[in-house]
Order: sequence, then structure tokens, then C-alpha cells
Amino acid sequence: MDDRMNDLALAVRSILETAESRGAESRAGGDDRVDVDVDPRDLESAFAAVESDGRTPVIAEVKPTSPTTDGTRADDPVDLATEMVAGGAAALSVLTEPAHFGGSTDTLERVREAVDVPVLRKDFLVREAQLDAVESDVVLLIARFLGDDLGPMLAAARDRGFQVLVEVHDRAELERALSAGARFVGINNRDLAKLEVDLSTFEDVAPHAPEDVTLIAESGVTTAADVRRMRAAGADALLIGSAIMDGDVRSNTRRFTTADATNVDDADGTDADDPDADDAIERQPSR
Repeated sequence: MDDRMNDLALAVRSILETAESRGAESRAGGDDRVDVDVDPRDLESAFAAVESDGRTPVIAEVKPTSPTTDGTRADDPVDLATEMVAGGAAALSVLTEPAHFGGSTDTLERVREAVDVPVLRKDFLVREAQLDAVESDVVLLIARFLGDDLGPMLAAARDRGFQVLVEVHDRAELERALSAGARFVGINNRDLAKLEVDLSTFEDVAPHAPEDVTLIAESGVTTAADVRRMRAAGADALLIGSAIMDGDVRSNTRRFTTADATNVDDADGTDADDPDADDAIERQPSR
């Protein structure tokens, strides 16, 4: 792990150090760790159902705070989650990292009980025992942080019934994810070394993924035009956090889930960020 942390931003190093120190977590306040046995809600089916309804598949993220955002959202996470689903979210992402993102496994349990869509556990998992902290439908594994441990962690997650979203940032990490057997791949537009966001990251990496892999664009999507840009580059779905959490989460979620169909960003029917988008939005996946 130390070698992999050398080029990371200080905030990310701190997150990883905290993850390491958390070690094995117990479930529901119990003293003894027990391997979870998950009966997951199918993520692929959720995406397909949304698309058949004419909406864009979006994983909306319940994110109280983060090192890259200002302030904290104090609303009940369950209320936020149900509003996101009402806005058309195909699935939800719930932060369970406590120190830097204000998340908890209790929050995830409450949210998953309250909704009927798949729920992704968003955390920085570096040890197999951490998989047993809480049941979710999907877990996130970050290729950059796991290195050679990615394959064993992915296998351990699947043994417990989890679907697995493997996050990558470049082509080398994509190859590692594919070699490990990843079916869901999230391409993170945020560079964890500098915490800078560049949507062209997805456009550069996506063409190298095979057709049978479900691609999810992560980070940096703030407008409907961004949604259409990622979809044109081959995104099967998008994970959106800050842009949904900033304001009314139901209307924000609806704006992104209807981006393919409406071609508008604003209530007045204009696309403030890309007035010429009509000529550029036809979805032509490049993979």
C-alpha cells in the first residue's frame, strides 16, 4: 500500500490511512465478525428498466460531505435517498466512510431498507474483513488502491453475493480490472493524485473496454450536457454525487435522468452550457 500512496493527494492519503486503521468492522454492533451472505438487487436489470422507460441510468449518491466539497448536508439520508429514487435514479450510492465523508454503515442499512433499487456501498475497502461490515447490493473496489489484491478482493466480494463495481482511472488500471474479471467498471474522471477532474479521461479509457462490460462514468458530471457527452463516449450509466446533492435532490436527479430525452439543462428549456448540443449529442458509443 505504501508505494501506491506516494503520488496521491494528501486528502486521499489520509482517507486510505483511516481505512487501514479501521481494519475489521463488526456488523450491527456485534462482537464477532460473520461473513455476509447477500441476495442483491440486480444492477444490470435496474439500468435496463430505466432505459426502457426512456431515462438515463444514473446512480445518485447520498454524500453528506467530502474533501472536495464545501459544507455538510444535514438532511436525513433516507429522505434524500427516497427523493432521488422519486427523481428517477436507477440505483443509489451511499457513503459509509465516516471520517472524511460523514457516512456510516447504519446509514446504508436504513437507506437500503427504505428503497427498492440497488444500493452501492461507496467506501475505501482495502481488507477482506471490511466486506462484512454491512450488506449492500454492490460494493466499490478501487483498482489503484488494491493493486495485486484486486483479484482476491473481487473474488471475496462475489463469494459473499455482492456485485462489484471496479473503479479505474487509466488504461493500465482498466486492464487490471478486466484481468480480475470485472463486469462493472467505473471510470473515474477525477485524478486522485491531484484531485483534478477531466471528462476526457472517460473518453480516453472507454474505447478500450469490451462490449460486455458495463461502463459507469464517475465524477465531474455537473450538467445535462455532461451526461450527453459521457453517453456519447459509451457510458452505460453515470454516478453523480455533488451535483445532485447541491439543491433539491429530486429535481436535480430528474434533470440528469432525463438528459438524453430532453436535451435541456435549465427549467426555461435552454442548455446553458452547450447551446449547440443538438448537433453533437447523438449517442455513438466508441467501443
